[in-house]
Amino acid sequence: MQEVYNNSAYVVGDVVSPPVFSHSIFSEEFYRLVLKVPRLSGISDYIPITVSGETLSDLGELTQGERLAVSGQLRSYNKPVDGTNRLVITVFSRNIIKLSLEAECDNEIMLTGCICKPVIYRRTPLFREIGDILLAVNRAYGKSDYLPCITWGKNARCAQTLNVGDIIEMTGRLQSREYTKRDSDGNSYIRTAYEVSISEFTVI
Repeated sequence: MQEVYNNSAYVVGDVVSPPVFSHSIFSEEFYRLVLKVPRLSGISDYIPITVSGETLSDLGELTQGERLAVSGQLRSYNKPVDGTNRLVITVFSRNIIKLSLEAECDNEIMLTGCICKPVIYRRTPLFREIGDILLAVNRAYGKSDYLPCITWGKNARCAQTLNVGDIIEMTGRLQSREYTKRDSDGNSYIRTAYEVSISEFTVI
């Protein structure tokens, strides 16, 4: 499966804050920035973007509120936090351009991957149906990204019939949500989780 076909992300949003250094690989520096992308409901998602230092230098100075279009892939990696590994989700930028503020915001994710854990089907207190899917999406050289996805309503009912090992093709958007985490001492922390909200999927 070719990487370019099974993992595509396209995000148009506004810069929340200037880029900050993230990490370096083989002397190549990478930076992190966050784009604010509004939903139709009025709620906004805050999408983390990883971009190379070379791309940033070509782009010029970025300021808060500027509108960017980012195309690339959705990536995941484990980051040690407080003695445990935490799954980090980011859009890895392959191309990034500045747009006028009149350009429409966008948030499109297309993935093809393998279900790697049993699907969790549940209902909210308001009886909304939800299906939680963990999707393994292959990269080149034998690596994979493990991406949490969520389905709703009829899609959730269909998803509960899927099995580990099934391969699905899906479209959706990357969404962010805050939640409260409590440690063993009872202290509370606000954290942000990211997941792909599936609009449609097919088994292939």
